[in-house]
Amino acid sequence: MNATFALFRLAYRNAIACVAVAAIALSTAACGGSADTDGVGAQNGSFKVALLTPGPITDQAWNAGAYAGLVAIKDSLGASISHIQTRTPAEFEENFRQYGAQGYALVIGHGFEFQDAAMRVAPDYPNTVFVCTSGNTTGPNLAGMNFAFEEASYQAGMIAGQLTKTGTIGAIGGQELPPVRASFIAFERGAKLTNPDVNVLVSYLGTWDDVSAGKEQTLAQVARGADIVFQNADAAGLGIFAAARERNVLTFGANANQNDIAPEHIIGSVYIDLPKALMSVARDVQGGTFTSTIYQFGLRANVVSLVINPRLADRIPPALLARVDSVGNAIREGRFSEMNDVLQPADRRQDSAAGTP
Repeated sequence: MNATFALFRLAYRNAIACVAVAAIALSTAACGGSADTDGVGAQNGSFKVALLTPGPITDQAWNAGAYAGLVAIKDSLGASISHIQTRTPAEFEENFRQYGAQGYALVIGHGFEFQDAAMRVAPDYPNTVFVCTSGNTTGPNLAGMNFAFEEASYQAGMIAGQLTKTGTIGAIGGQELPPVRASFIAFERGAKLTNPDVNVLVSYLGTWDDVSAGKEQTLAQVARGADIVFQNADAAGLGIFAAARERNVLTFGANANQNDIAPEHIIGSVYIDLPKALMSVARDVQGGTFTSTIYQFGLRANVVSLVINPRLADRIPPALLARVDSVGNAIREGRFSEMNDVLQPADRRQDSAAGTP
């Protein structure tokens, strides 16, 4: 089995737990959101970096990983940092403007949904770099970060398609954003590669934070025959794991290595090394080498990976693992054309002047 699948990121999970506790201790009210600023003070450092997240950094998933990246930027690059949890598009723009006015060098909107606000604000603060994760828009001081989550999602689907005993599997998302939809398309295609007759149920919660909604939707899919549930739901995913334990079905972690949350039920996690990705962009900004582009992070960059849960690895036939590993290698080498049309052209919206692929 490739080292990609054997990788066990205990240190990263511990880091997430530590920064989550620290964030709660630092929380203060600001700009309609929950603001956390390092002890130095965001106004005093020469390199100031801010992060806006759409949900709580205690979700053990998407937002926790980004906050771990922010703390890594502080520790490795000596940055002064600030974090705000935002809930509405109006807050996206309000807080982008606040950080621009305060002279931040880098402001990160953590999610596809931040792009419109960033495009409106960036021209007014040319000395601040605005970056949107899962983003595909650019400008003179605006960039996107594209995580090829669908690549490892395809591999997860291959496993689910062969392991299902009922012939029905599910996928549950927080909101129907293009990157989430793409990952579900890839998951279904991977499942049908190993089991052409598999039935795939897809549901969206309309929320990233409602744990109860995640649990209820999982129970509903299980009632329809699903015995494996893929998810990309942030904090609501904790409810999905609770339902998996209750009904004794299998599931997958997403964004972070969540294998330890429900170790007897999570087959593996589609993991994004957010600290590595955010650090890469921050180094460019601090070093003066930033260019308007769409940063591409996937299996090839060793930022996205499928991390198999070692406790359940023996449930996956060796021949299937070898096939999954082979697909991963083909994706890294650009030989797997099945990935080419997972995202629709409208989902790849970007500034043609940037010259990015």
